[in-house]
This record gives sequence, C-alpha cells and structure tokens, in this order.
Amino acid sequence: MENRLTLFAGHYGSGKTNIAINYALNLARKGHKTVLADLDIVNPYFRTKDSAPYLESEGIELIVSEFANTNVDFPALPKSVYGALADKGKYIVMDIGGDDRGAYALGRFAPQIKREGDYRMAFVVNCYRPLTRTPEEAMEVMAEIEAACNLKFTDIVNNSNLGSETTAETVLNSVPFVEALSA
Repeated sequence: MENRLTLFAGHYGSGKTNIAINYALNLARKGHKTVLADLDIVNPYFRTKDSAPYLESEGIELIVSEFANTNVDFPALPKSVYGALADKGKYIVMDIGGDDRGAYALGRFAPQIKREGDYRMAFVVNCYRPLTRTPEEAMEVMAEIEAACNLKFTDIVNNSNLGSETTAETVLNSVPFVEALSA
C-alpha cells in the first residue's frame, strides 16, 4: 500500500524530478487520483512543467509555480498545494528543491504532513555527482535538508548513474556506497 504523500528530495542532479514523475505515473496507472507538486522553486532548469502535456494526458494534476519555464526568478509556491494536501482523496508526489534552501519550501507544509502521518520522504542520491560522492558527503546533504524542512528521511533511492554512459557495472559499483549510507 502506498503512502498518500511521497516526497522526493536530494542534491542537484540526483534525478529527483525524473523519479518523482515516474512515481506519479505509477500511482496514476494504478487508478489513484494523483497530484505532482513541483516545490523545486530554486532550480529552474529541470522542471516537471516540461512534461505537463504528457502528465495531464495520463490524468496527473500538476502543481507548479506560475513562473516555471519563464525567465522570471521569483521563488513562489502555488497556493493550490494547500488545497491538494487537504483533499484526502488524492495521492500527492512532491519534487523538492536540490538542497537545504530548496527544502525550506517543504518546511512550510511540515506541520500538516506530520499531523497526517501518511507520508514517506525519499532521499534520491547519485554517488557520481559532486557533493554526494561519499556516504559522509551524502549524509551531510541529508542532514541539511532534514533541518531545513523539519522532516526526516524514511527511504533512500539509489539513482547512481552516468547518464548515457551508465552500464550495469556503474549501478552495481554504487551498491556499497548506498549500503554504507543506509547504515
């Protein structure tokens, strides 16, 4: 059984947006009313807004800043996030900003998320990216995000890859890293 609220956070370039989109698609295809809320108001480069037509065709409600995909640099959260959180008939997937500054946006909703208690928060990590190349570096990023949003991680998603150069060996070589991080 899935949690009603699933939050994906991690450092820049970890792949959280792709993971969040695919998780939302999975929920929708199982018949759940699904909302994908893009709370990454810090990094304008990898946005769920780019996939809006496809997500909508799959029945996923997308919540993004009205300034997404513009050249306006204004970190604004859409008010519709509050309404989505209040609607217990919807499953919500949140894509959180890439560091502690991005996680501050999630902190606004932490009391409501904790009260409901039906959530999981996954740390998406790629051990081949700068600033998360060792378990210690990744733990530091995790701690910064947790402190900023006032929520604890419950899961780790190993998304270690080298883009188009990824091999099975690339992924298998990341397993000891994630095992150490998990410990």
